[in-house]
Amino acid sequence: MSDQAAYDVESILLRLKELVEAGRSMPMSASVLVNREEFLELLEESIATLPQELRHSRWLLKEREEFLSQARREADDIIEAGRVRAERMVERTEVVREARRVAQSVVDDAEASGRQLRHEAEDYVDQKLAAFEVVLERTMHSVQKGRERLQVVIEPEPELEPDADSDYEPEMEELPVSIEVEADLEDTFFDQDAR
Repeated sequence: MSDQAAYDVESILLRLKELVEAGRSMPMSASVLVNREEFLELLEESIATLPQELRHSRWLLKEREEFLSQARREADDIIEAGRVRAERMVERTEVVREARRVAQSVVDDAEASGRQLRHEAEDYVDQKLAAFEVVLERTMHSVQKGRERLQVVIEPEPELEPDADSDYEPEMEELPVSIEVEADLEDTFFDQDAR
């Protein structure tokens, strides 16, 4: 605001003050009578002499209120968007957590099932080997008995002195050899899987 404009506004306001002070008092009242035309003319002149900056500041004050309300709306929008995003992130976190839990459960079930199958297979093989061991023991026992029976003790015959001129060879007597197969060997050879 320039000095001249300030002086003009101040002088107009002083004249308005003088006009009110010089006005006639109303009886039994604090009101005074002033010339309306003269008062309005001075007011219009003072408004016209107001500096542009003052008018601009009034416009800025109005704009400021609009700007603040718009900023509040934008801040509310940003806060709401942040809240929605946070909720989505929490939902994703929960989904990931649930997926990991389900995956771990599937892995645990698979490992338990694998252990159970391995134990069942080991039990099956152990049973078959035990049955085979029994068969082998019976077979070995039968073989051993058969070999014992085959061992014939031949008693030596007294030797005759052959004549030097003779072509005599004693005849070998055929010994009857019989092998008895035990009846329990018939049960020895059976189909393992038929049990």
